[in-house]
Amino acid sequence: MPNRIPTELAAPLFNPATFSVRGAADDILCRIRSEYPLCVAEIPGFDPHWIVSRHADVIEVGSRNDVFASAVNSATLITQAGEELVKQFTHGDPNLFHSLVQMDGDEHRKHRALTAEFFNPKNVRNLEQRVRRTARKHVDTLLASGGQLDWAKDVAARFPLEVVMDLVGVPPEDHPKMLRLTQWLFSWADPDLARPGTDPADPEQQAKSWKIIFDEFSEYYLDLMRARRERPRDDVASLIANGQIDDGPLSDWNTVSYFAILATAGHDSSAHTIATSMWQLAENPHLLRELQDDPRKITQFINESIRWATPVKHFVRTAIEETELAGRKIAKGDRLYLSYLSANRDETEFPNPFEFSLGRAVNRQVSFGFGAHLCLGQHLARLEMRCLWEELLPKLKSVSMAGEGKLIHSEFVSGPKSVPIQVETV
Repeated sequence: MPNRIPTELAAPLFNPATFSVRGAADDILCRIRSEYPLCVAEIPGFDPHWIVSRHADVIEVGSRNDVFASAVNSATLITQAGEELVKQFTHGDPNLFHSLVQMDGDEHRKHRALTAEFFNPKNVRNLEQRVRRTARKHVDTLLASGGQLDWAKDVAARFPLEVVMDLVGVPPEDHPKMLRLTQWLFSWADPDLARPGTDPADPEQQAKSWKIIFDEFSEYYLDLMRARRERPRDDVASLIANGQIDDGPLSDWNTVSYFAILATAGHDSSAHTIATSMWQLAENPHLLRELQDDPRKITQFINESIRWATPVKHFVRTAIEETELAGRKIAKGDRLYLSYLSANRDETEFPNPFEFSLGRAVNRQVSFGFGAHLCLGQHLARLEMRCLWEELLPKLKSVSMAGEGKLIHSEFVSGPKSVPIQVETV
């Protein structure tokens, strides 16, 4: 088996623009799974990365958090120049944000425990009526549109944003600000969504954008934290602001990072999945008929949508000791690019992986991660989707695309930025 992936094959995975072309990354990863299933990519401007492309290997790395760490180096792809700039900003840390996804071991467990009960299945079930009311509000947006709107912009981006921000404790007038900062963070290279003045060709641009965004989050959330310490409420902000780690409050850095992950990943991944789901419905009329004939299939529809969308395309882990993975010797300090997109298209795990199917008896998608870093908000995300589709599907007679769908330029968290649809209601 070769040890290196040809640079010309792997390089597009490191380019945000690749993920704006439907199927482009899938084609690359399909070949990598077949010919270079666990090999190193050496891309100019980046440190070498093992590309972990198979479902079983992604799960194994996710299960071995004692060996494959998140905090040692950047937890996501970043240029060498960008990572050095981040270290200047943080006085040595490779991650500008220090949230759950950039933590390991006891630190990760203790910080996760602050909100774990709030997001556990039992508590999330108790939120259903609240979430369903918000879903109805956004379904009404579609019904009042005259039959045509951009589902990605007008509903998918706004519904989970409102749910999560209300739970965190961010007032409605500040929701647009949170959406803008999320887009600047995850879509830093997108020509339509990036911060004005962004230059994707600058190898330090990613880090520069992140620093600006972190500073805006800091200004906003440190004020919110002080307010919740003085007057706690029944919201997530109060849990974080008054949480104790080793008998003391969270550091300002960890506090801002905790809020930031809820204000971004807490809604953005759901938004991309919801937008992708509608795109599938609009292009495949049989799916709508299937779901309306048997609403019990909404669960399968959600599971398949999560697999199909795979909003988080990758995370990066670093080996903190010499080890072995799938027969390969992994050296201490090696970086591993976990391709969740590739794992969710692995032919050995998913029969006919490029078919959107409601008939998958087993659907072990890894879009929410695996192991200790399994997404804290996965139960809330599923509830959001279930409420939305249960409220909307009975009201649809037909749905079709009313223009060209467009995907975001982002190699990390991405999905549709435009899904123009035409609907006929019953």
